[in-house]
Formats: sequence, structure tokens, C-alpha cells
Amino acid sequence: MNMEEQADGTYNAFIEAMRQREYPMLKDTTYLDHAGTTLYAKSLIERFSADMISNLYGNPHSGSASSQLSTRRIEDIRLRLLSFFKADPAEFDVVFVANATAGIKLVLEAFRDQEHGFWYGCHRDSHTSLVGLREAANQHRCFASDIEVEQWLSNETTISQDIGLFAYPAQSNMNGRRLPLNWSHRVRTNIKQDNHRVYTLLDAAALVSTSPLDLSDGNTAPDFTVLSLYKIFGFPDLGALIVRKASEHVFNKRRYFGGGTVDMVVSMKEQWHAKKSETLHDRLEDGTLPIHSIMALDSALSVHHELFGSLEQTSRHTAFLAKRLYDGLAKLRHGNGLTVCEIYKDPSATYGDVKTQGPTVAFNIRNSSGGWVSNGEVEKLSTVKNLQIRTGGLCNPGGIASSLGLAPWEMKENFSAGQRCGNDDNDIMRSKPTGMIRVSLGAMSTVGDVNAFVDFVREFFVQPESQLPSYSPVMSLDGKPPTSSPFHVESLTIYPVKSCAGWRVPAGKAWEVRREGLAWDREWCLVHQGTSVALSQKRYPKMALIRPSLDLDEGLLRIRFAGASQSPTLPSEVTVPLSGNPAFFSNGSLFEQKPTRVCGDSISAKTYKSKELSSFFSQALGVACHLARFPAAGSGMDSTSSLRHAKAHLQRHHVPPRMQVPGAFPDEVPAPDAVGARKPILLSNESPILTISRSSLNRLNELIKAEGGKAAQVEVFRANIVVAEDLASAPGSEQPYAEDHWRCMQIGRQYFQMLGSCRRCQMVCVDQHTAEKNEEPFVTLSKTRRFDGKVFFGQHTCHLALGDASSPAAQNPTISVGDAVRPYGDEDMNEDEVLRAAVNC
Repeated sequence: MNMEEQADGTYNAFIEAMRQREYPMLKDTTYLDHAGTTLYAKSLIERFSADMISNLYGNPHSGSASSQLSTRRIEDIRLRLLSFFKADPAEFDVVFVANATAGIKLVLEAFRDQEHGFWYGCHRDSHTSLVGLREAANQHRCFASDIEVEQWLSNETTISQDIGLFAYPAQSNMNGRRLPLNWSHRVRTNIKQDNHRVYTLLDAAALVSTSPLDLSDGNTAPDFTVLSLYKIFGFPDLGALIVRKASEHVFNKRRYFGGGTVDMVVSMKEQWHAKKSETLHDRLEDGTLPIHSIMALDSALSVHHELFGSLEQTSRHTAFLAKRLYDGLAKLRHGNGLTVCEIYKDPSATYGDVKTQGPTVAFNIRNSSGGWVSNGEVEKLSTVKNLQIRTGGLCNPGGIASSLGLAPWEMKENFSAGQRCGNDDNDIMRSKPTGMIRVSLGAMSTVGDVNAFVDFVREFFVQPESQLPSYSPVMSLDGKPPTSSPFHVESLTIYPVKSCAGWRVPAGKAWEVRREGLAWDREWCLVHQGTSVALSQKRYPKMALIRPSLDLDEGLLRIRFAGASQSPTLPSEVTVPLSGNPAFFSNGSLFEQKPTRVCGDSISAKTYKSKELSSFFSQALGVACHLARFPAAGSGMDSTSSLRHAKAHLQRHHVPPRMQVPGAFPDEVPAPDAVGARKPILLSNESPILTISRSSLNRLNELIKAEGGKAAQVEVFRANIVVAEDLASAPGSEQPYAEDHWRCMQIGRQYFQMLGSCRRCQMVCVDQHTAEKNEEPFVTLSKTRRFDGKVFFGQHTCHLALGDASSPAAQNPTISVGDAVRPYGDEDMNEDEVLRAAVNC
């Protein structure tokens, strides 16, 4: 008999068991797919109710008849539960706890109270409750993969502490992947030093909900096993800790004691107590046991066996259903052939194989554009259709991070931006889901349940060919590919700290474009300690020597001072967390709110309270100053960025006849309401993004050198985007100042509106490498790019959000060095075309 036949046999036996019950609702066979939970619940509650009506149970900590009855029944049920997992009572003891997490905390208390502390290791796939143990450990290691665990085990495991604890799940609660149960034995046998010992804690809560756990061999069993009994039976709400008696001595160091766990306590003039010693559970079950929940467990064991047989049968049944569900979701395709469900299956696991995969499918849904569908929307629809699923972080931080490719800094930044476990309002951030959808199957699940869920996904989230969008979000306005242009992005530069040096985005790195500009651009500034005015290179040119850099792997803004050799007392580097939420720091008060003035605007910035930071910048610049932050809206830092908006003006799209100087540009005119709506900015002067052209800079330098001057560096213009022509394929095709006439430009898949020319000041004369002041390029600019007393060079720019908000390009707008740039002028487009292509941000 193959697995499918066995599973079908279990399913048919389940159906027959339901038919044999005398419930009117089950006479209609079409209802059977929905009645399993109802039947089981009614049977269990009736059995438990009959027990409660027939017997009187008292507090076991007494000698009354009712109390003694409770004691006898509890011990009988304790033995029955051990038998359920084939555990010999001579080798194991069961401690009843509120839930699996309470069992984990009980183990924690024993290790935390060890004289010299303990070492702790856990697997990446651990439930949050296992991860939390690390907070009490002297040393901690999270194993990022099975390979790391295997390497650790094969190297004759040693630890620096006298005692250690290695914890892992028997089955991932995220995607149902099953981990090797033999690790417990290998940890025990691979310890080679007599004075060092590593114990094992197995989280079996997810595994035993549908599969057996064999503890018949005490030599290979885990030292501690935690269970969630409600996950197996649904009722009662109860957990258990199974302890290998050969390891129970660890609890001898546990200090806390509660009512019922001691034989004598002296609490007045002396502090002394004597713990109970007959059994381990006598010493650990603090306070009055949940006696009625334990009696309900007895009923649950009986009804579960009568309806579903053994856990081996349940395992075969659910494995068959899980494979059917996985296959059904994996086959779903949109009309354009794109996959609907992104399923997070471990490569080592196979659906249908009970040794490697449990009956759980974790996935996210993509739309026909390849973008992500909000899990919050999926859950709302599933609730309407009476389908019970779970979405979000699933209490599995390591599994979520590795499956979704979320670096620690991204998770912290998502938190700062408002994302929370259990809150699906922020479930797609920077084109990545922050959680996933989990479907779990149990003993009472049926083929009809599986079919219903696959049909649900097909009905609401699969777009057939007839419903596909009639446009392609990656095509440019006139239908030509964005690569048909002589321009490309030569460089992208971020200026994390206003008026300090820039940091170039590495080639090939997709960089996020936010409403306020490029990600991390001008979020920080230095403010005078006396006046609270933001500092600028115009007055403090040495700011050019302050060199910030972004360390995205560590989630840090690293800052060094290029002139540190002149100040030997300065540290070589200071760091600031990219995440702006004070909750990540021990004192919880990283910032203080202070009024600050930036470019004439009064804002409420977050000023860092660190004396070390203030000292670093004050010594470097020779002026008393603080570091402050003005984060983007929605960052979770109480941002007031909405109070600052772009001040740039759109230009007319022709050259006025009176402008006869080289590099002339149009007049300023107010921006039309439709496209010129107020653009939010952070600490930049006038607009979210500044764009300059390499051809324009080359023309300017030609004029400078013709007069014997020193060519200007591209850095002095402090542009975010430098656009250049491909002169290798078209030599002599430079178009200096062509950007003055662009209305819009497409970079890769993103659109940008040109807001107007950038007015320049003498700050462009500060050499960004040495902080020395020169005359150029301002002198030449004033001769060639001046109008009505104002000097201009470069174009203010803002991002236009794509109209197709469901596409990946809209969910996470990014641009990269090397992207093709296609400009649009008056001759290429009109205002209606801009609005059709994008929705103003």
C-alpha cells in the first residue's frame, strides 16, 4: 500500500467515524468536509462535561477525598501522556505547564541559576520563545543553517562555559520543515570534556500536533522536550515539559519555589526552605495545578484516539493533504504565465515525506505584474470566506528573515517605519513582504478543505489573460524601451549628513527612491549648540572632510574625519544606527526633541544625546555642535518632515530671445497644480533630488580652463544623480545644458519630473577633497549661467510614482548606476502624458 492509499484509508476511516455519530448535521455527506472540527469539539466537550458532572475534584495540596481523587487522576493522566509518546516513566517525568513557552521558561530558570551562567545555542528556525532564552545566557550563538549545526557537531563540540543548552524545533512553525531528531543524541555523545556539558531542548510543539514523537530510547532522547497540548487536541489550553531523568539534576540549581513544591519554609527570622524531593514534577509544578485542564486532557486523549486513531495515522493523512495543497498552489499561474504563489519550502524537505516535511505551507502571493499582494488583504478575504489562516511574522524571526531576505538593519528600519508583528498594515516594505501566509492542516482537515483554499486563491488572486492590464509598466511614454537613449546614470551619490561629504552608491546596487528623495539622503545634520541652526559648508568648509558611509549589512552610518591626523584625540570613526527607534537602545532615550532651523525653515529635529558624538563633531569642525536627525515621514520617529517642501520652480520650455549667453536657460514660472504639487523634502535645500549632466560640466570646465583656471570637480555640485552620454558609441554627441529643456526623464523603470534649475552660491568653490576655497567654478558660472542676478547649474528633480501601484517597480522604486536615462521635452510629450504615466508623489 503506497502513501496515498494509506492516507486515503485514514481519510475514509475518519469520514466513517463521523457518519456513525448521531448528529443530524452529518446526514448530508456534502457537509462532511466542514464538520470535522464541530464533531471533534462536541465529542470532547461532552466527554469532559460528563466527567465534571460525575466527579468532584479538589486542590491536590490537601487530604480531602476530592483532593486525593484529583491527585490519583493527575498521576494516571501523567502516565498516560508519557505512554502517548512511548516514554518510559522510569526514564522520564512530565511537568504540566500553561503552554510550551512556560515549559521553556522553566528550563531557562534552571540554567539561569547556574553558578557561572551558561552558553546557549539555537537554530535559525526557532520559535520566538526559544530565541528569547538568549537574553539570560552569558554567551549565545544562532546557527544560521543545518550545515552550521553539522559542522559544530562534527568538531567534537566544546563550549567555554561549564554548562550549555542547545535548542531547536523538531518542526519549523513557519513552513513545517522537519529538522533532524538525532541532533540531541549527537550533542550528548560529542562532548569530550568532562567539565563541560551541553544539554538539549527540543521544541516539539509543531511536530506533535500531527505526528508521533518516539521517546522510547532514553539514551537518544532530548534532555528536555516542550509540548503544546492544545496544538494536538484543541482543548484544553495546556502545555507539558518532558524531562529525561538523567538530566533532571540541572533543576537542582533553580532558586524559585512556589506553593506546593516545598516541604517546609522558614520566612521570619531565618530564610530556609526544603524542596520536595520525591519527584521532579513535585518540585517544579508551582502553585495549584490546572486540575480541570488536566482532566480535560484525559478526555481529549480518548476522543482523539476514537476519531483519528494514532498520530501515525494522522501523520499519513495530513501528509497526503499537504502535498495536495502544495501542488495545487504551486500550479497556479496568471494569464501571462507568472507564478501566483511564492512558496517557502526548504530544499531539504519534500511534501508527502513525513520525515522531512510537516503539513504546513507558507507562501506569499504575487500579482500579474510580479508585485506582492498585501497579506492583510488576503486575510480579510479569507475571513469573509470562513477560511482560517495566519499571516505576519509567525513568531519565527530567523525563518522569516532568511526566507524573505531581510537583513537585520532592514527589520529594524521596518520597525522604525511602523511595522509590527501581528499588524498587517505595513506588510510590504521596500518591495519585500515583511511576513507571509501560513496554512496548517490537522487531523480534522479534509480534501474538501484543501480544494476550497486552492479555489479561494484562484478566484481572488489569479488574473486570467482576459483581465491582465493593457499596458506594460516597464515601457516608456511613447512605447519605446527605456534603453533607446544616449544617456545613462554615471553615478549616484547620497549625502547622509547635510553639507558633509557624499557617499557613492556602488555600481550595480539597486537604490531605493523615496518620496523625499534617494534613501538615506540628508536625513542627518549638524546643528549649532547655541543657535540650533544647521551648519553649512559656506561657513564651515571643513564639513567637506566629514566622510559618512552607509554600512547596510550592520545597519550603521559610519562617520570618519579626513583631517583626523591633525587631531590625534579624535576617534578614527563614530557610528550611528540607521534605525531611528530609541527602543533599540538600553536607555530608551537616544534622542531629545529640539527646535532647529534649516534653510530658513523651523523644524523639530531629533538631537542625539550622546556626548561622544557631539565631542567628535565639535572637535573636527572647531564649533560646538550636535548631530540631529530629521527622518522621513512614517519612520516611527514622530517625524515632522511634512513641514518641509520643495521650493524649486518649473521653467518655461523655450529660451527667451534676450538670453544670449552660453548655457542660457528659461524663465522661472509657477508650477502647474497637477504636476507641481508640493514635494516633501528632508534636509535638502530646495528639492528632493538634484541632477546634473556630465556634458554640462565638461562645457563649464572647458570655459574655466580657457581662462587658465582649475577644472571643477563633479563633487562640488553635490548632485544626487549625474547623467552622461555614451560618447564611446557616439563621439562628439555631447549635449551640454540639454537638461534645462527636459520636462521629465525616465531612469530604468522610474519616472522623474524636472522642477527647475538649481540656484548656486559660493559653496561650489569649496574643494571637496581638501576643504580649501577657490574662485572657480562660481566665477565662470556667473559669467555664463547668470540671469537676473542668479547663477544656475543642474536641475531640481522629484520622483513620480508609477500609476500601476501593484508592480514591483512601484512597490519598491529603485534606480542604479548604469541605468538608461531617457529625457522628455516639449516636443516629446505633454502634461497629460506625464499624468497618464505616473501619479504625482
